[in-house]
Amino acid sequence: MSRLVVLGAGIAGQTAALHARRKLGRDHEVVVVSPNSRWNWIPSNIWVGVGVMRPEQVTFPLQPVYEKTGITFVQAKAVSVHPEGRSGSPGPYVTVEQTEQGRAGETEMVPYDYLINATGPKLNFGATKGLGPSANSLSVCTYDHAAHASKALDEAVERMRKGEKQTLLVGTGHGNCTCQGAAFEYIFNVEFELRRRGVREKARIVWLSNEHELGDFGMGGMFIRRGGYVTHSRVFTESLFTERGIEWVTRAHVQEVAPGEVSFETLDGEERSLKFDFGMLLPPFSGVGLKAYDAAGGDITSRLFAANGFMLVDGDYAKKPYEEWSPDDWPKTYQSPAYPNVFAVGIAFAPPHAISKPMTSPKGTPIFPTPPRTGMPSGVMAREVAFNVVDMMTGKEKAPTRKASLAHMGAACIASAGASPLRGTAVSMTVFPIIPDFKAYPDTGRELRYTSGEIGLAGHWIKHLLHFGFIYKAKANPLWVAIPE
Repeated sequence: MSRLVVLGAGIAGQTAALHARRKLGRDHEVVVVSPNSRWNWIPSNIWVGVGVMRPEQVTFPLQPVYEKTGITFVQAKAVSVHPEGRSGSPGPYVTVEQTEQGRAGETEMVPYDYLINATGPKLNFGATKGLGPSANSLSVCTYDHAAHASKALDEAVERMRKGEKQTLLVGTGHGNCTCQGAAFEYIFNVEFELRRRGVREKARIVWLSNEHELGDFGMGGMFIRRGGYVTHSRVFTESLFTERGIEWVTRAHVQEVAPGEVSFETLDGEERSLKFDFGMLLPPFSGVGLKAYDAAGGDITSRLFAANGFMLVDGDYAKKPYEEWSPDDWPKTYQSPAYPNVFAVGIAFAPPHAISKPMTSPKGTPIFPTPPRTGMPSGVMAREVAFNVVDMMTGKEKAPTRKASLAHMGAACIASAGASPLRGTAVSMTVFPIIPDFKAYPDTGRELRYTSGEIGLAGHWIKHLLHFGFIYKAKANPLWVAIPE
């Protein structure tokens, strides 16, 4: 009997665990370790943040799913990895700290034969002074954060109904933020809600981002096929902002968020500030802070993890200039080069470098997006890693055979721009490959037949259906495997 331990129960962790469980016989064990008792469909948090959905509509309890599927659930936070075990231990293990009510703070060892790290990111609000819900800005990164943002939006609307002008600020709260997509969806849903509630004329809405241009999205921008012609995502995105009267500031690194005022540095070195009444700024991501130790108890964290806390896998991490970057730099199997029974998927793996071109201000401040690797790519890589692990656990293969490089993977994204069954819209985008390849596609870096962008009511309905479809899938309901990642 072998044991697979999956750290994390988000999109990547849940996908890996469910696929591994259905492929493995009952003589093998699958264990999920997560500090959270509930699963959250994070893409719908933006709807919680404007009051369109409630937290209970975007979450469900994990324990019943694992009882049904035969997965062992440990509600705990992983704190360290011991890939060589220690004297007295039967083999490699993870040290966890219990978060379950009544056992909080207790530590224990969770042994493993194979380990998939799918912990996701730490929301690094501390990287910017005053950033975050416990300080001076809002967030939609968790359903709790989103519910708090919804209440703040309601209060801003009430002030506008009384005749007050309000400035609403949405964007990224650091020069190296990753996920512009959630903020992009949120600002358009906020704008839509203000129109729906009849107070739009009282609002100034401002987008603040670390992107070099609108439409970068951490992927260096892209050329897209739209309505029979080819345009750049910058032009497409600028038109959306202009049509809805949203101002934008790009190439910005937020230095501090004070009550009602944000200070930021721009790529050209200018220091500016902006006053706001409502501010939702996303944090940068880092690894969750896992440590690693060898059999003698020595600290080997730097062997398993990059300096940012994400796990090193089979990518090319050599420091080289932007002009020498290659799609081949990107991981293919997500296997640790130090320990072949350890893998990392989703946001937990360390990218070899950014996708957008790195840029720094005259003061040396890095101001560019770090790579997105959530949603569909997380699910696909988790599935393929799970299949590789199953093959290795059952003796079918000695090494991973399935590959899921972002350089050879496409992705589809539905970005909500307002939720309503008759008047809602969403931007439907596809891209292939995720990592641009200018050798294969010299003019655009991507295959235009599979890279497109459209906006309309149909996109909203697709987004809405995906909400229910992916929650159904994550619950492991009948025929869940038929729903693609």
